[in-house]
Amino acid sequence: MIKDIQTISIKEFESPIGPMIAGATEQGICLLEFTDRKILEAELKALSKLLNAQVEDGDNKYFPILEKQLEEYYKGERKTFGIPLLIPGTDFQQSVWKELLNIPYGVTRSYKQQSMALKKPEAIRAVAHANGMNRIAIIIPCHRVIGNNGSLTGYGGGLWRKKWLLDLEAKAMGQMQLAV
Repeated sequence: MIKDIQTISIKEFESPIGPMIAGATEQGICLLEFTDRKILEAELKALSKLLNAQVEDGDNKYFPILEKQLEEYYKGERKTFGIPLLIPGTDFQQSVWKELLNIPYGVTRSYKQQSMALKKPEAIRAVAHANGMNRIAIIIPCHRVIGNNGSLTGYGGGLWRKKWLLDLEAKAMGQMQLAV
């Protein structure tokens, strides 16, 4: 029996740190990326395959909610997101992405701390790789994961955006901003 093909609607919009693209199905948001991300096309192909879906420009009931919540986040008014997510991936990837959701707003953790939280202390590189495969920027806060020495490392949207996001959260929390 052939599984019905669903649609991933995509929409581009502006953000304070550059144009973004969102993707959503009837189940929830499945993509939120910066349009200049080098692997964006590969991510869309992978999502299409994983969800047995066709990708097309269009509207989705979650886009207005997403844009409103992101606007509140950028103003420092929203610390958590309340929008359904659809995050297909391996069991390990999903566990890493769900653990990212446990990092509080304004807090950073190292890849080592993330691997320990997953009870896989030797899987630091695998955790870092799964973080990099996160297709839902900002909402699944992979920007909150930093190097063990406190350095800013590995962000698909660019380190300058990672710093901007962390500084935004630090400012909203009344903390000192990160040095470059």
